[in-house]
Amino acid sequence: MGQAMMTMPDIQPGQILTYPYLWAWQSDAGETEGRKSRPVCVAVAIKRAEDGLTHLLILAITTKAPEHGRGALEIPDIERRRAGLDRFKSCWLILDEY
Repeated sequence: MGQAMMTMPDIQPGQILTYPYLWAWQSDAGETEGRKSRPVCVAVAIKRAEDGLTHLLILAITTKAPEHGRGALEIPDIERRRAGLDRFKSCWLILDEY
């Protein structure tokens, strides 16, 4: 019996997905899996011709205000609502880790 292949929908830059994001500080502490699924934004999606696999560069979205000096962008209210993140009071896109 062969393995069933799961087909993925076309994933585009700017798309919001839910993913168990592993923060760099968690990885540095030896953790190997994200603690919870969170919204992330697809920054880059590259489909490899050799194997047809799509590789994603994703940026975490958080409701916690970033520490001073972090690369982050507050998501404007209208964009937060368009992305389906309106249940959150405010959101930041973290730019300095992916």
